Amino acid sequence: MILVTGCSGFVGKALTETLLNASYQVRGIARSVHNQIAHPNFQLSEIEDFSADLDWTQHLQEITTVVHTIARVHVMDEKEQDPLAAFRKVNVDATLNLAKQAAEQGIKRFVFISSIKVNGESTIENRPFRETDSIIPQDPYGLSKYEAEQGLLEIAEMTGMEVVIIRPPLIYGPGVKANFAAMMKWLKKGLPLPLGAITNKRSLVALTNLVDFIKHCIEHPKAANEIFLISDGKPISTKELCQKIANAYEVKTFLIPLPVKIMRAMAKTIGKQAVINRLVGSLEVDISKAKQRLGWQPVITIDQQLKEMVKYH
Repeated sequence: MILVTGCSGFVGKALTETLLNASYQVRGIARSVHNQIAHPNFQLSEIEDFSADLDWTQHLQEITTVVHTIARVHVMDEKEQDPLAAFRKVNVDATLNLAKQAAEQGIKRFVFISSIKVNGESTIENRPFRETDSIIPQDPYGLSKYEAEQGLLEIAEMTGMEVVIIRPPLIYGPGVKANFAAMMKWLKKGLPLPLGAITNKRSLVALTNLVDFIKHCIEHPKAANEIFLISDGKPISTKELCQKIANAYEVKTFLIPLPVKIMRAMAKTIGKQAVINRLVGSLEVDISKAKQRLGWQPVITIDQQLKEMVKYH
């Protein structure tokens, strides 16, 4: 039986449905039973708070593999006075508590959904991120994920429980929220956007591709105690992404070629540098390891995933 934490979340729900369709037995962990999956092979375990002192004993019974998707996620407008402490509480302390108890219960494999932010915030041309990079997390979220990874690898070495670490970049798919959803909303309306001069390269990962890769990591013996970067394979510019979203909606797109320097200057005056950096900066990942070691290939293209998304947005 597979334990999926965060089974009601963006990734967790899609993963749970995929595993059930593949005839796995799944126990999902969520904070609420609202709008949950109805399936004879699905069990729901509700927890009130994902904390460092939570007793997982009853939830880990009969489990062979844990897929851990619960996290305090990165936000653009942080409200905490000490963001690193808040991230560590969930992403490090609570995660390692679960992993230690899983190892004690004899769980075979622990799959951890980390983040490309462990590698950093941006890449330069022809220098994509790789698993072998010297790690320089540049924000509290990325640092908390890195610390969790290191703790998990130590647990694996001490106990023999297999750990698999997956670092996805921006994930998009049906149900996506935040900036990606906002961009889709604007493009659907045919409103002009000042993004026509952006020629960056960003790696994205379709939700369908990520879920398929997670399933691969549950099953494949060569995934044990490895770190993988994952994406759709081919990077895309923000301008190209907008055009593809508009095509999926079958509407015209109006992209004004506003120079990037002007966009950065305007963003600085209103304190939105981080938002603009994401829109105009590059972040590429090399997925050669996933392909070569596990024989994995993306199962869906960006155009196919966007066509699925427009049904929900």
